Amino acid sequence: MMSAPAHPRDVYRLDGQSAAEAAFIDALERGRLHHAWLLTGPEGVGKATLAYRMARRLLGARPEPSQGLLGAAPSDVVSRQVAARSHPDLMVLERLTDDGKARKSIPVDEARQLPEFFSTTPAVSPYRVAIIDAADDLNVNAANAVLKTLEEPPPRGVILLISHAPGKLLPTIRSRCRRLAVPAPGIEAAAEMVERMADVPHRDAERLARMAHGAPGKALQLAAAKAIEVDDAANEILRGLPKIDEGALLAMADTFRGADGMARFELLMNRLADQVRIFAVQVAADGKNSSGLDRWAAAWERLSNVPGEVEAVNLDRADAFWSVISDLRAAAKTAI
Repeated sequence: MMSAPAHPRDVYRLDGQSAAEAAFIDALERGRLHHAWLLTGPEGVGKATLAYRMARRLLGARPEPSQGLLGAAPSDVVSRQVAARSHPDLMVLERLTDDGKARKSIPVDEARQLPEFFSTTPAVSPYRVAIIDAADDLNVNAANAVLKTLEEPPPRGVILLISHAPGKLLPTIRSRCRRLAVPAPGIEAAAEMVERMADVPHRDAERLARMAHGAPGKALQLAAAKAIEVDDAANEILRGLPKIDEGALLAMADTFRGADGMARFELLMNRLADQVRIFAVQVAADGKNSSGLDRWAAAWERLSNVPGEVEAVNLDRADAFWSVISDLRAAAKTAI
């Protein structure tokens, strides 16, 4: 299995986001820098990478034109400090812990450190900068703690908030930020990036880019998770319905155990959901089997929701998998 994509603080190249970078540079150079920026767009399009590029520029890193509008030299002292998480004027709130484990949310205790961080002048840089990756991961108390800082803009301080679903944020948080859209660059551009960075054949890179809906970061995550293999398994299951290969499915259910089991289970449910959605669209276009369409629609909804249900109440993944297979078999029988 290829290694997981690098953390955004260690990425120095960002393709396809020159418009967002130009908007930020324009505000900075014209002296109209907003104290809070909300970076929005689908997951995996480079919002966090852009936030770190913005942060390096604000912290005074030496520009590197070959790395794009907001490019910085990796060898610059600011870049090295950011990569080492040791820059005194940068604070990062994220779900990941120091040992790389993901928490369910950003703790309120960490969010409450923002006022103290911004209460002092920058130690060595033009600005003090905080990155919140992602604002979607703030619980209610943590979000309110961040809001207090947004309500009292710190001098020479900038907060960069990343959001995959800004509509779910507190309206008072959204209203105090300047929104910066970070769109997906598209299938072709994402495939080119994945082919170059993940060293996979063009056909697989394009397939991964389509799975990720044109988001290169998401496509790289899928490549690391062997999503092509999982997608093939999902195809095999659906092609055989309503018949099943019980032995093969038992072996698959066993892969849901262990530390990586939840990630593999969620990926398979997502791949099945995408393919069932395509099939349901085809049934709807045919217009001859309304009961079949209802069955496939219900199966798609179940596939979309079951990973969250399993994680929320700690359901057995193998049991949930067999329940989903039963739903798919029932839907398939309506097409016979």
